Amino acid sequence: MHNPYLLNGPGTSKPFGAEEADTDTLTAYDSPYSLIVWNDEVNTFEWVIETLMEVCGQSLEQAEQCAMIIHTKGKYAVKRGSYDELKPFCDAITDRGIGATIEIMSGT
Repeated sequence: MHNPYLLNGPGTSKPFGAEEADTDTLTAYDSPYSLIVWNDEVNTFEWVIETLMEVCGQSLEQAEQCAMIIHTKGKYAVKRGSYDELKPFCDAITDRGIGATIEIMSGT
């Protein structure tokens, strides 16, 4: 009988998450970095929203939601990916005068 609470895949004998000893931990994460956009008292909501749409390809709704979170929480991870994928986005955002950094995700 199949137990839906077990995380073993069909036909596998290893528990979920069991890895070989020589497996690199970071290979478990396709996107170990986050692009963080920081709140400030200089840039307007409109400018942040426009930047997220033009630079990150977000929809208007996504960009508005991100801007609100950035404003209320002080920062928000607007995109995830490898460092090399995120670097051009980070540079384009900071070139527009908005604070942005690339950080490794916690737990990686």
